[in-house]
Amino acid sequence: MKTLHSISGIFLLIILLCFVCPLQGQTMMSATGLRLMSYNIRNGNGMDGKHDLDRIASILREVQPDVVALQELDSMTVRSGQVFVLQELAQQTGLHPTYGAAIPYGGGKYGIGVLSKEKPLHVRQIPLPGREEARTLLIVEFKDYIWMATHLSLTPADQEASAEIIRKEAAKARKPVFLAGDMNSVPSSATQKMLRKTFVPLTDGEWQTCDGRCIDYIYACRNGKTNIRVEQKTLVDDHIASDHCPIWVDIQFISPKNQ
Repeated sequence: MKTLHSISGIFLLIILLCFVCPLQGQTMMSATGLRLMSYNIRNGNGMDGKHDLDRIASILREVQPDVVALQELDSMTVRSGQVFVLQELAQQTGLHPTYGAAIPYGGGKYGIGVLSKEKPLHVRQIPLPGREEARTLLIVEFKDYIWMATHLSLTPADQEASAEIIRKEAAKARKPVFLAGDMNSVPSSATQKMLRKTFVPLTDGEWQTCDGRCIDYIYACRNGKTNIRVEQKTLVDDHIASDHCPIWVDIQFISPKNQ
């Protein structure tokens, strides 16, 4: 009887391992990948007239990005009740905040930001042209990649000038580079055509991210170091929390021989 019990125990262990091992394999795969996200949050002002950062934070927690580019962020302005919006979202999501002010506004600042699971190694901020308001580019370096976040001008000429600056900055990188943000330009625009000389789109140009158009993007640099495979890409169909829908993509890093 002891022998039968021992055999039964071994058989049960084998069955359990068959279920557990695939899960362990998936965990190991995720360690070589990233979930990249971009979201113009309209400073937390929803299309229902409510200012609700909790709603934005809930979307971020649901998606669980490794890194997200955020646009339209107040810092200590009168209109936002002197709240540092990015810091508030960081506290609610447990992510590291990196802020890039573009202009002074209402007793504080207004700009863009990055939230990330990993603490940045290095951050640079580069001014971009914008005749209706100044714009900025955040370049956030992590251990294995560089994240470029921006919110381009409404003016096509300024967008194109910004695209050239971004391309030159990407060319300096010695790591995989990703670019994300609200670029205020459709896929057929001169701005996007310029960017696609250096970057390959990871998200879908057919998506309607804002007002029935695609103006929000996530890109990977064509620098020979950004060897990746897209596993999944998603537009979050939420038209209440902001006037933009959040977008995200899962990528896996791969060696060149496996492409």
